Amino acid sequence: MKKYLVAITFIILAFTTLISFGAMKDPVPGAYRIKLYRDMVSGKSVAVVANQTSTIGKTHLVDSLLSLDVDIKVIFAPEHGFRDLADAGESIADGKDARTKISIISLYGNHMKPTPADLKGIDVVLFDIQDVGTRFYTYISTLHYMVEACAENNVKLVILDRPNPNGFYFDGNILDTAYSSFVGMDPVPIVHGLTVGEYAQMLNGEGWLRGGLKCDLEVIKCKNYTHKTLYELPIKPSPNLPNQNSVYLYPSICFFEGTVISLGRGTSFPFQVFGSPELPDRGFSFTPESVPGAKNPPLLGVKCYGTDLRDAIKKNLVPKAQINLDWLISAYNDFPNKSKFFTSYFDVLAGGPGLREQIQKGMTAKEIRASWKNGLEKFGKIREKYLLYK
Repeated sequence: MKKYLVAITFIILAFTTLISFGAMKDPVPGAYRIKLYRDMVSGKSVAVVANQTSTIGKTHLVDSLLSLDVDIKVIFAPEHGFRDLADAGESIADGKDARTKISIISLYGNHMKPTPADLKGIDVVLFDIQDVGTRFYTYISTLHYMVEACAENNVKLVILDRPNPNGFYFDGNILDTAYSSFVGMDPVPIVHGLTVGEYAQMLNGEGWLRGGLKCDLEVIKCKNYTHKTLYELPIKPSPNLPNQNSVYLYPSICFFEGTVISLGRGTSFPFQVFGSPELPDRGFSFTPESVPGAKNPPLLGVKCYGTDLRDAIKKNLVPKAQINLDWLISAYNDFPNKSKFFTSYFDVLAGGPGLREQIQKGMTAKEIRASWKNGLEKFGKIREKYLLYK
């Protein structure tokens, strides 16, 4: 084990040396820039919020920090777990990391926010999770609760920032806070166009934490990144976003999670297709099966007819600097029993009933987009205050 840690330390130092001399021109996540935060954790009791994306090169952040004698007391894990990926919505139990024996506390299910007992004796929390830049992706909800808990318990929070693969635009309706949930907590659009570090600063600066508290917050910035950068994720962020194509499509087609339409969970191409046995057969079909990451997918074993978006990047359908509503509207128009199309989850996912009602009224994508204009203009002014990579 000692030889293993020494080897990791050597690799880390080599990485940080390359970075400091500018030898790496691709975007460099904050976690890689150890020299900027090593003193913040040296000699401190540390908690880490991390998952499988929290790496420095090929080495997990936790393993890297342990090789530098950082005293990690506890690991907080978001939806899908710590090192291994669980299904969406699957219960994640507390336990111990098999490799390091450090205690793991799950921040999903019935325990979404750290308690005072969870943070007792902790001097600093490191947050390092790769987000994909949408309101309904739950890692920013975990972030919200962690910022709030650190503020309430006087614990310093350090964000090891990572590029946002959908950070080149912001778009969508602003969430109605009456519909606040774990898939949308804050009054932001569907695509917020912020990194995790920028988002944390916005939570702090806009008074969105409970009681208007402020967290002792510091962001370790990415290097060689701007909001014009099209950043390709090196590790899939969750079980059903397996590639860049799915990451770009996600903001536009995740709405189908609030309908009776399948998004291809239970296939080798989730979030790159959509379909239903009730949609017209236009030459493309798929049948969801029980697979790792989708053990019990919607429409399991049922042949679905729909739309194939596996070549969306090749066909220049994505990346685009706006949400595509045409896929959702066309599926609704094609669905024979429209009263059965939306589920009760749709309004939660969409941050209010507005989008559903607009589609049911027969509004076009252009008309719906026009209704977002004022909200987006106001949000744009808020967003501008917190940008670290202008």
